[in-house]
Parts: sequence; C-alpha cells; structure tokens
Amino acid sequence: MTSITHILRYPEGDEKEIEQSLNFNQIIDLNGRPISTPIPSPKMIIYRVFRVSTKEERGEVIKYYYLELIVGEELLGLAR
Repeated sequence: MTSITHILRYPEGDEKEIEQSLNFNQIIDLNGRPISTPIPSPKMIIYRVFRVSTKEERGEVIKYYYLELIVGEELLGLAR
C-alpha cells in the first residue's frame, strides 16, 4: 500500500503537512485551504502554488507544493 503525503513549502522555508491535494497556480490561505476569487478582503495573507514536485520512495509518495506570497496590486485585483 502506498501512502501519499502533501507538504506546503512556504517562501520563508517553513513546511506544513496538509490533508488535500492542490493544483498548480491555485490560490490558498495561510493554512493551505483553497480560496475562491474574489477574495473577501485585500488584507488577507494568501499564497499561490507556483511549483509542484513529487518524491517517490518505497511505499510512500510525497507531494511538495511551493508557495509564493501574493502582494500589492495583484492582491487588490483578486479582491474585486
């Protein structure tokens, strides 16, 4: 049996395990939950998945989701 682990990699270098799978270019909140647009407030901390990689070992698959922080005009654009 193969287990699948999903790991968020934040820009600061921190990592966090999450339950669900994410997609490339998906917008998520600080805790890794997907967010639909328009976002409720331009004061939220949100990230975009800019890279996905997979590491396979015997009996285990680890999916890494690399995140970039969304700021400035792009963040305001998502709130409209």
